[in-house]
Amino acid sequence: MIPTFAQRIFNLLSGLWVGGLLSIGFLVVPTLFSSLGDRQVAGIVAASLFKSTAYISVLTSIVLMVLANYFVRLGKSQYRLDRWILLGMLACAIAAAFIIIPWMNSLRDQALYLGLSVRESTHAVLFGRLHGVSSAIYMLQTLLGIVLVWRTTKNAD
Repeated sequence: MIPTFAQRIFNLLSGLWVGGLLSIGFLVVPTLFSSLGDRQVAGIVAASLFKSTAYISVLTSIVLMVLANYFVRLGKSQYRLDRWILLGMLACAIAAAFIIIPWMNSLRDQALYLGLSVRESTHAVLFGRLHGVSSAIYMLQTLLGIVLVWRTTKNAD
């Protein structure tokens, strides 16, 4: 039997994490772009938010994986699939935090150094592709998170 406290911590962390992903990606950032007149400033703020979210995601997914491993050791086999979901979410977070976001920030900084927005620079096409990949990774991570929360908060047998 899983200790109730550990299960509640797992559910609380996963719910807060996925809620944060949904809030940042689908509410805060679109609001930034629609409210601020300067798309470049909105992009810089959004990049900072996504960077923070990616780092938080790496840490949270590791903590939840440790808890899921603990639950599996206690005999709760349904957490075996949850570990794979968390591994997928961790891979998304690592790709974002340590590959895609730094690369995009570098391209943005190079353009700013030249007094241009990234859309006016010679790296505009590459930046656009990276943005697309980043968006797809974020959506995949969020979808995996929704599945995780859905699975782990259902009524126990």
